[in-house]
Amino acid sequence: MTHTSPRLGGAAKAVADRARSIVRLELQLAATELKRKVAALGIGIAMLVGAALLSVFALAFALATVAAAIATAVSTWLALLIVTGGLVLLVGVLAALGIGAIRKGAPPSPTLPANGDGPTS
Repeated sequence: MTHTSPRLGGAAKAVADRARSIVRLELQLAATELKRKVAALGIGIAMLVGAALLSVFALAFALATVAAAIATAVSTWLALLIVTGGLVLLVGVLAALGIGAIRKGAPPSPTLPANGDGPTS
């Protein structure tokens, strides 16, 4: 006979209910952990943005200090012009190096042969 006892059916239902409860609690735990990690990530990003902003101010003050030091030997406008020229030169060198690095890393572009038949690599 395939008769199941009422106790076995009740036990199976209790096991299914407990399994559902465990899954629900695991999902709640995962959501809580994810919220904590996202909050920590947000705080870390905000701190890094603040540090980057302060580093820009620090660089500006360092350049002003260099200009003030040069101004002890030459007039103020010439000291500021020297610092500005140095910055423009640095920008040009970094831009040229960056463009060279990008060209080096870019995939080759197809070129047309001399006879004009079609593109080749």
